Amino acid sequence: MASLLVRPSRLGGEVRAPPSKSYTHRAASLALLAEGESRILGPLASLDTEATLEACRVLGAGVSASPGEWRMEGTGGRLRPRSPLIDARNSGTTLRIMTAVASHSPSPVRLTGDESLRRRPMGPLVEALRELGVEARCEGEGGRPPVVVGGGMVGGEAEITGEVSSQFISALLISCPYAGEEVKLRVVGELRSRPYVEVTLSLLERVGARIRRNAGLTEFRIPGEQLFRPLSLTVPGDYSSASFVLAAGALAGSEVRVSNLDPSDPQGDRVIAELLEEFGAEVEVGDRSLTVVGAERLEGVEVDCGDCPDLVPVLAVLGSVAEGRTVLTNIPHLRLKETDRLHALSSELGKMGAEVRELPDELRIRGVRRLRGARVSSFGDHRMAMALAVAGLVAEGTTVVEGAEAIPVSYPTFVEDMKRLGARMECV
Repeated sequence: MASLLVRPSRLGGEVRAPPSKSYTHRAASLALLAEGESRILGPLASLDTEATLEACRVLGAGVSASPGEWRMEGTGGRLRPRSPLIDARNSGTTLRIMTAVASHSPSPVRLTGDESLRRRPMGPLVEALRELGVEARCEGEGGRPPVVVGGGMVGGEAEITGEVSSQFISALLISCPYAGEEVKLRVVGELRSRPYVEVTLSLLERVGARIRRNAGLTEFRIPGEQLFRPLSLTVPGDYSSASFVLAAGALAGSEVRVSNLDPSDPQGDRVIAELLEEFGAEVEVGDRSLTVVGAERLEGVEVDCGDCPDLVPVLAVLGSVAEGRTVLTNIPHLRLKETDRLHALSSELGKMGAEVRELPDELRIRGVRRLRGARVSSFGDHRMAMALAVAGLVAEGTTVVEGAEAIPVSYPTFVEDMKRLGARMECV
């Protein structure tokens, strides 16, 4: 297991945001189902997205991947599995989307992953697929992976919860246009992480999918027997990954700029700019960049994080050293990520001297004057690892982040980029 040593640092300079993980997953999945050759320019090459690319190969796509470009020959929905097994590794997005896509396989396909992934809930998605005529089952206890699907999708009506993961909804929206008949899909409960569904819909429009929906994105009517046209996409920068660099700039920076960020992109995590300003940092929004000037003092904030759950780890770090109280609410689904992030943040930031209280669906944080270096665990969670590394930049002494090998899941160049800005970090 790799560890990351972090020492107090002063940051300054500019880095480029890595490509969006969410867009890369979705683009590859649509290219798999499309007829003809798709081109994905500037995809994120990470552990997670490579799992999706390999799943596309297994299901019959022709894939030519080179640095900076993926060319994919689609199946037109006529999946031809080269293997009955898909290994989604640690990627929840791969598991969810490819489960729905593989339902169109004429033969059964089994999807599994590492130990962490096999703890992720899949029951609601599998039940919705069953309602649509798919032969689907969970082999793990309590609706957990491995999952087996196949036999084709008939269509009809189905319900899916919006409270566990928006990936369930995105997976169905990508898959249902290839059903034999029209699909009526209803989202029940609160739709969390809505911007991720909006990203999915924006990409579906680019391949010509016809999907009618209401304003609340809780009711969808999807005609069957559709055929996606090839996708041509330049993957935008990732606000989720950029948030760690921007937060580090607010905490330990003179002036830190992150380029390759589109201010009009529907990614929910672009709200990081507003939140950093609420904390008291100076933020400048450029044409395709964000610049943050470090603040001498941050002030606590209250944030409903239902639509930006991936920001919670780094927002918790900011709150740990902000004056007063920070409250991060509407995040019970963070207990179902790579690890229980609410418990992990309370535990590991607590080791650094932070005052973090976890409730069933929120974090309450009382800022302290100074964190202290400690040996902390990421629990194999990439966002936990990066958040704790950012905390180490403003902690007294040395911080050792265990499980740093998880970082390339979403941001392979994180350590390199941080060192370029002046961070004193090294992997051991």
